[in-house]
Amino acid sequence: MSMPLDGSYQETIDYIYALQKHGIKLALSNSVRLMELMGNPQQKFRAVHVAGTNGKGSTSMFIASMLMAAGYRVGLYTSPHLVSFTERIRINNVPIPEARVVELAQQVRSGCRGTCAADGSGPMSPTFFEVTTAIAFAYFAGEGVDIAVIETGMGGRLDSTNVVMPLVSIITNIDLEHTEFLGGTLDRIAGEKAGIVKPGVPVVTGAMQPEALSVIEREAEARGARVYRLSKDFMPADIRQGGAQRFEYRGIRNHYSALTINMLGRYQVDNACLALAAIECLRAAGVAVDETALRRGLEKARWEGRMERVSERPDVYLDGAHNPASAQRLAETIRDLKSSYRKLVLVIGILGDKDYRGIVDALVPLVDRVVVSKPHYSRALEVRVLAEEIRKLHGSVAAAETIGDAIALARGAAESDDMILVTGSLYVVGDARALLVSRDGPSGALAGLKG
Repeated sequence: MSMPLDGSYQETIDYIYALQKHGIKLALSNSVRLMELMGNPQQKFRAVHVAGTNGKGSTSMFIASMLMAAGYRVGLYTSPHLVSFTERIRINNVPIPEARVVELAQQVRSGCRGTCAADGSGPMSPTFFEVTTAIAFAYFAGEGVDIAVIETGMGGRLDSTNVVMPLVSIITNIDLEHTEFLGGTLDRIAGEKAGIVKPGVPVVTGAMQPEALSVIEREAEARGARVYRLSKDFMPADIRQGGAQRFEYRGIRNHYSALTINMLGRYQVDNACLALAAIECLRAAGVAVDETALRRGLEKARWEGRMERVSERPDVYLDGAHNPASAQRLAETIRDLKSSYRKLVLVIGILGDKDYRGIVDALVPLVDRVVVSKPHYSRALEVRVLAEEIRKLHGSVAAAETIGDAIALARGAAESDDMILVTGSLYVVGDARALLVSRDGPSGALAGLKG
């Protein structure tokens, strides 16, 4: 049973989602105009700006968690959400109240009324993400956050969030994604991500490919910005995996031994190191974070829908892997976990515009049984198409039209010492989370919309 929504909030959410008809506009002119209409809220708080293909959310949460542990009032802006729109905009990890979404969306609507588009082509028609970003920044400014961790939506150079002047810019990694918008090669995509680099603002990156790194370093050099690279300027060492992961951080200036994170997956150690390097840059900019806060923040950090265990006996994990690169990382994590379980049941649904064959190839050979489904979303790949693809690789494949039915099938086929993994899309994870997790913890349901 879903939570009832206040009518004005529902109307506001309907308005925001209706803006998707304007599509995705990679241009900054509307964002600049919107920020001016809202009183330039982005100038009223310090910021950390995070771009990249994978790991943006986890890296952002590690940074926010360390800053919160140091006593700061921290804004966090991420996308997409899993269950409720309010998850996108948080202060000290508490989602924005629905009433504030209504109030701030009304301000945006009033501001746009009678305002011409920046290019003079007619009335202003902002996109879903432009409006959401304006709401987030106005909320952070109005609530007086000390610092905000801002994740880009897509790319970087022309992303709505690129109106901020951060204290540090982070480019987690580079892989092929959104090629219809960002270009079909690593260097083109790296060029878009590197568009967040600002004059004199240090850059932290986990990008590894020479062609991507050369673009990032060229952009940074042109702007007088120092680049700090994972595995060169800072790195993890002595990694010990288990329920929690322990590692040593050999940093730009600081070294810490026996750090602990509770996020699963070897790649999360790299994300934690990106966050630690960013904290080093923030310290150099005058943001004080002591070692106690740093350790406690890392340990307390959780990120929903990323190898998140939401049920036990059988253990049910949710992971939002939605492209081949993140599926490969998830596969590594599964290999590490498999020995703890008798069998592994995969519940999978994928969006039609993703490289679904790449995702399937990475995950399906590792599991004992597959249940194919699809998220409640217009761009979902049809169950029949995905099931046909998976049957080429696997002999035990069932199908269900909804994620709820798929999870029920998986549970019916699983013993208490088996593992069920729900993955393939953040939309799949959102549907599963709405069924399996309440606001206060596992079980129950949530209301909301995804986008």
